[in-house]
Amino acid sequence: MFDRVSALLYRRRVAALWVSTVVLVLAGIGGLGVEHRLVHGGFSDPDAPSSRAGRLVSEHFPAAGDDLVLLVRGTGSVDSPAMTSLGTALTRRAAQTPGVRAATSYWTAGRAPSMRSRDGAVGLISLSLSGDEDARAKTAERLVPEIRRHAEGQTVMAAGPAQVQSEVGKQTAHDLLLAEAISTPITLVLLLLVFGSAVAAALPLVIALLSILVSRAVLNALAGAVSISVYSMNSTTALGLGLAIDYSLFILARFREELRDGATVREALRPTVRTAGRTVAFSALTVALSLTGLLVFPQFFLRSFAYGGIAVVLSAAAGAVFVLPALLAVLGHRVNRYDVFARLRGPARRAAFRTTGPAADPADGRWYRFATAVMCRPALYGGAVVVLLAVLASPFTRVSAGLFDDRSLPADSQVHRATQLLRDRFDASVLRTVPVVVEGMGRDRARDLDRYARSVSAVPGVRQVTATTGTYADGRRIQDPGPANAALADADSSLLSVVSSAEPDSPAGTDLVGRLRKVTPPGGAEPPARVSVGGQAAEVRDSTSAIARATPAAIGIVVGASLVLLFLFTGSVLMPVKALALNTLSLSATFGAMVFVFQEGHLSFLVGSPLHTGTLDATIPILTFCVAFGLSMDYEVFLLSRIRERYLDTGDNTESVAFGLQHTGRIITAAAVIVAVVLFVFAVSGVTLLKLLGVGLALAVVLDATLVRAVLVPSFMRLAGRANWWAPRPLRRLHDRIGLRESAADSGSESAGHAGAQPRDAALDRLPPD
Repeated sequence: MFDRVSALLYRRRVAALWVSTVVLVLAGIGGLGVEHRLVHGGFSDPDAPSSRAGRLVSEHFPAAGDDLVLLVRGTGSVDSPAMTSLGTALTRRAAQTPGVRAATSYWTAGRAPSMRSRDGAVGLISLSLSGDEDARAKTAERLVPEIRRHAEGQTVMAAGPAQVQSEVGKQTAHDLLLAEAISTPITLVLLLLVFGSAVAAALPLVIALLSILVSRAVLNALAGAVSISVYSMNSTTALGLGLAIDYSLFILARFREELRDGATVREALRPTVRTAGRTVAFSALTVALSLTGLLVFPQFFLRSFAYGGIAVVLSAAAGAVFVLPALLAVLGHRVNRYDVFARLRGPARRAAFRTTGPAADPADGRWYRFATAVMCRPALYGGAVVVLLAVLASPFTRVSAGLFDDRSLPADSQVHRATQLLRDRFDASVLRTVPVVVEGMGRDRARDLDRYARSVSAVPGVRQVTATTGTYADGRRIQDPGPANAALADADSSLLSVVSSAEPDSPAGTDLVGRLRKVTPPGGAEPPARVSVGGQAAEVRDSTSAIARATPAAIGIVVGASLVLLFLFTGSVLMPVKALALNTLSLSATFGAMVFVFQEGHLSFLVGSPLHTGTLDATIPILTFCVAFGLSMDYEVFLLSRIRERYLDTGDNTESVAFGLQHTGRIITAAAVIVAVVLFVFAVSGVTLLKLLGVGLALAVVLDATLVRAVLVPSFMRLAGRANWWAPRPLRRLHDRIGLRESAADSGSESAGHAGAQPRDAALDRLPPD
């Protein structure tokens, strides 16, 4: 099939480029405005008890909502006549804003002490907003500037989940532009260093542009049917640039290698598309299937990365397999023109970029010699790397899951400074309230609720409980109900406002949620009353539980697809298992480093000193696993393709490994460096979530392309010997029927260049019977 593709692309190269141009233009048009269709949030399970509690509070008790909190600071006391008049006016104006369900404040709610700072300088306006997370964030984006304009010169700061989402959206858009501005020139310089030729260096960027525009158009189309997270744009851009360069490097390297061996342009294009093109297509399929593991999670934040990632992977592969060969067919030997570093290189280095003449002996290459040295002492080198990766992975045993909040933004962001003011100068109940909604109580509602509130207040970690029947602490009622308590009940349900003694995102805070859910529901009604516990701590607990439930399925999809595809690619049982083990080892080291730096704060200055909360966002490890596993398999397929190609010619396992590393080591290293730069640039992001994801993926790529590909793979394959290529006879017959195999004609054409080469399948046939 790939031979026919290469022949067609050569004959119709101009037409193929015109079609590609039309696709590029249509994709650019189709992606217009996609930024405005992406939505905030998506970190919570919409079917979780905490999500139900949030909806009930919003519908039945809007006065208790705190989606947006405004802190109003005047020149004097909040109890002064001027501040009382201003605070009341601002509260009324906020209540009349579209999208606001209810507005209460220190000045309109009986001057509650919890809504006044301890020094009396700041008063609160608490707003309940309608709609989903995205709608609430957009309401906050409109409302906060409006309130500030009418604040009569007084300071108004904004906190709350809606404001956090609003500022995160602005920050991510800014960070995306900054990352592109930094990574694009660096990438171009690296490509020039790799290829020397300005023409060759520009080609991967063309494919990257095509893949990014196509994926933007796909996201824009999907946004009309499903929720797509604002974060997906950043990941799509980074993956599009990285993978397009990966695939283009592999195609370009093989094409230039064939030209150096004396082939014509047409002759060079055929093995390039048949071998490198097929490997790219197979690799892209592996990465795309790895990303499908994200679709099993209920949080649309994770699913969004699958939508954008799959689109950009497939478009990058299509560009590399179909568009790039057409460009090469048109350019021919001119692909090596404009060697901008020619004067900086000596004669020996310039010779490496020749397009004609015999190829150099692989045994003279540095990667060949390095692989040979490693395989002389495989247990020593491999064992040392395994120990190093195990040490790097050890901090992951201390991981503590959380969800992102205001501290995911820079320390100088307005919403973080406002929230920190709430932590420092207000009563703990402002940020540590756990809403508990009770539905369906019996006829003795007041008595049952009183008993239930007493039981809840006796739970360890509960500081105070406020219900319609009064205020409770330590299992007893400490205050009779007042006028404000009446708002905590309606005809169908009652709200208990539980003040925790622990931070919401701490392990103690999430443990408290578990204890609250175990308290016996009130009354003896049939069916019994239904209790829903909400708040930030409950969201953390429910989200981590949802991720834990879906993770086995996601891992099963990723691992199962990778094992099957690698078997079809290699015909071996051991090679897919080896790839799985080595990828798991390198990813574990990556997770350990993420905990060490981002959760515990060690060496955080290397990544911009983000605020650390003692937790790691629960979504990032599984997201990193799916994306990084796919990228790791990317390099695995590139390396194994050349090793297997050589082994089928010679039957020499050790020499084939050294040959494969010699022919892919430089390209894999260059591709990994470029991808790592593109991802690591997100360390400049002001959003810790993006910083964590970018740095984590960059580290995974670097570990995989260096320690794993350069040391562990040669060590393992040397120790396994010919068993690397073994498979039981039934699976071998299955691979003969459906596996990826070169035709006899193909093998003959490629084997001709090797003196005394064996037929393509003879090497496998010599393996011992099972």
